Amino acid sequence: MDKRYFGTDGIRGRVGEYPITAEFVLKLGWAVGRALQTQGFNKVVVGKDTRISGYMFESALEAGLSAAGLNIALLGPMPTPGIAYLTRTLHACAGIVVSASHNPYYDNGIKFFSRDGQKLPDEVEERIEELLDRPLETVEPDALGKAERIVDAAGRYIEFCKSTIPINTSLAGLKIVVDCAHGATYHIAPSVFTELGANVIAIGVTPDGLNINLDCGATKPGLLQETVKAQNADLGIALDGDGDRVIMVDHRGEILDGDDLLFIIARDRLRTGSRFNAVVGTLMTNLGLEIGLRALGLDLHRVKVGDRYVLERMLAEHLMLGGENSGHIICLDRTTTGDGIVSALQVLAAMLHSGKSLHDLKAGMTKYPQVLINVSVSGKVDVNLPPIQEAVREVESQLGDYGRVLLRSSGTEPVVRVMVEGSDAGQVERHARNLAGVLRDTLSV
Repeated sequence: MDKRYFGTDGIRGRVGEYPITAEFVLKLGWAVGRALQTQGFNKVVVGKDTRISGYMFESALEAGLSAAGLNIALLGPMPTPGIAYLTRTLHACAGIVVSASHNPYYDNGIKFFSRDGQKLPDEVEERIEELLDRPLETVEPDALGKAERIVDAAGRYIEFCKSTIPINTSLAGLKIVVDCAHGATYHIAPSVFTELGANVIAIGVTPDGLNINLDCGATKPGLLQETVKAQNADLGIALDGDGDRVIMVDHRGEILDGDDLLFIIARDRLRTGSRFNAVVGTLMTNLGLEIGLRALGLDLHRVKVGDRYVLERMLAEHLMLGGENSGHIICLDRTTTGDGIVSALQVLAAMLHSGKSLHDLKAGMTKYPQVLINVSVSGKVDVNLPPIQEAVREVESQLGDYGRVLLRSSGTEPVVRVMVEGSDAGQVERHARNLAGVLRDTLSV
């Protein structure tokens, strides 16, 4: 069944434009409540990031869920992975996140976790979409759902994050800059690293509803790089607006993306005795990670872009590590979903195990130059049109065996992503710009 509303990561769009409207989200809350009632549970947890429209959509969901007869546990501002964790520990039938992740404040979205803290199964999403076509029918007044606010949600999640590294681990002596992107981790991430002993310099921790992800965070780490160098810090950690992505910066201001971090975590897991034979990446994963993992005796399994597909393969193959170069890293031996704070802690633990700086720790993997250009489009487009594919074949023939080309439509934004990877940075840059130009000309955008 083709889904009309659900993408790879819930439902997302511009606030006020269908379906990201208060009316639709109220109906969505009701449909979710009806779909989940059949499972015999009656409580849903709801959290949000810091964008201003979160107030409106939180209230709309609360009304819809109540109309369907489900009780609601309101978490307030909470990282997406924190909502996944609290869904499990509060024994809820589902978790709902009001967030557009790394997008600007004027976007928002709704995504869901099942009772075990993982993505909703396709059949449940399909059932929700079926119910959206039906009239909203409110349960009897004595069966309406009630709402409560979980006042210690942040503290519960902070303790969970700290528990994902050995109890005797201390970050004392480390000076760390933490950029929370004015997002959902603003009141959590600094406390996690401080309580573990680090000297923390927190930036991006004054959300006003409009500044989430604005020139900061995991998608724009320039501010973090500058601050790390200006403060002579040992490293920096950048999270995105909902806290499921992480990018790190070493003491020189050099960026470590998700591929770098995944390599560091995988190597540390092997050193500490974990037994596994593969790591899951995506079509965007750098060829350098594949080669680096091979040197460790590990295979790289590539899947479609999206943490949903990474997680599906990990579960199917019983693997513990996977992720994307964007900074979505899933450590299934620690938690159930991508978690920026938890992933950063695994990297810090690897630093302590090795006695090396973050800069030295990334040695052992050499990334190939990779250029990504976003071409804005309106609606669905066909990247298989003959002029586009002819241009792709020409580039691939010039790159040979040590390069790749990937064109894909984003599941979260109205863009086509053009990725070119190869051994020569100048050649890669030139090919990427040429392909982006062919795409614009062919699609007339």
